[in-house]
Order: sequence, then C-alpha cells, then structure tokens
Amino acid sequence: MGAAHSASEEVRELEGKTGFSSDQIEQLHRRFKQLSGDQPTIRKENFNNVPDLELNPIRSKIVRAFFDNRNLRKGTSGLADEINFEDFLTIMSYFRPIDTTMDEEQVQLCRKEKLRFLFHMYDSDSDGRITLEEYRNVVEELLSGNPHIEKESARSIADGAMMEAASVCVGQMEPDQVYEGITFDDFLKLRGRLYLQNEQ
Repeated sequence: MGAAHSASEEVRELEGKTGFSSDQIEQLHRRFKQLSGDQPTIRKENFNNVPDLELNPIRSKIVRAFFDNRNLRKGTSGLADEINFEDFLTIMSYFRPIDTTMDEEQVQLCRKEKLRFLFHMYDSDSDGRITLEEYRNVVEELLSGNPHIEKESARSIADGAMMEAASVCVGQMEPDQVYEGITFDDFLKLRGRLYLQNEQ
C-alpha cells in the first residue's frame, strides 16, 4: 500500500512539473526503459539505436539538447553525462503540444520555453548568442544531405541570413560595427517577424 501510494504521489508530482497525463507518463516510461536498456539513466550512446534519428542531419544537436543543463533546468551551461526519467520527461515536455485550456499568458510562456529550447540547440557553446560560426554549422548540417549544394553555398546562405538578422535586430550598422550574434531576444524578434510575414 505504501509503495503504491508513493508511486502515485510521484506520478502526480511529474504531472505537475511536465504537464503530461499519467497515461502519457506511463508511455514515456516504457520508451525511456527501451532507450536505457532497463537502466535508471540514459547516456548519449543510448540514442545511437533510434531509427528516426539515424538520418536526421542535425541528429547530434538533437541528442546534445537532451543533455544540455539549460534545457534540464539545472544550470546555465554544460552537459550532463546521463539523464534520469524525470530529466527525460522535462526534455520531452518541450515537444508537447500547447494545452488548449491555457490562457493567453500561459500560451506565450509555453511558446517562449519551446523557442528557448530551440535557441539552446543552436547556441552550442552556451554563451547566450548564436554566432555566425554556430549558424554556419547548423546550415551546413541541414544541407549536408543535398548533393547539389556545396559547402561554400551553405556558408553563403548562413552569412546572408546572419546579415538579415543583424538588420532586423540592430538596424543600420556602421561599417566598422560587428554583429556578435543572435541573442535570445533577437531570436524572438526574428520569429515575430517571420510570423508576421506568414500572416500576410
């Protein structure tokens, strides 16, 4: 009786922290056990056997995101060596659809958290900026599967996108001014601009 009560208490706590239902937590626990090989934690190498990730061009960034302390809400930088089930649920909660019962403020907060997760995927050195070099790496990885796009073309695409980001976020720059990279606030501005363009 005590163990069952304790387990249900733990599930309720996880529901509150992640927004998942008890059924979803149970399904995710089965997936966690599959990935971990029935161990209490998952390591990066456990993701090597996930078929859906095998051909993904940004596979390494996705896997890294699972171990990023910023996404795990355990610090401002660094990577965990392994994650437990609660950590796994925390990461999976970024992928959960937005709850339709939320008010507008909660929806905005939830969207911002999802965007912060995405920002962290690009900001690989955890310095709070997506630099040109980091952005080039992402673009090159995304386009790596396309035989018609050479590395130099991928770099040009990244450079052009970064110049566009600078013009949106900083405005008219002086000739000697250097745009150091996209901050999270810049990232939100750029997303807002894309959203407005898609609405038109």
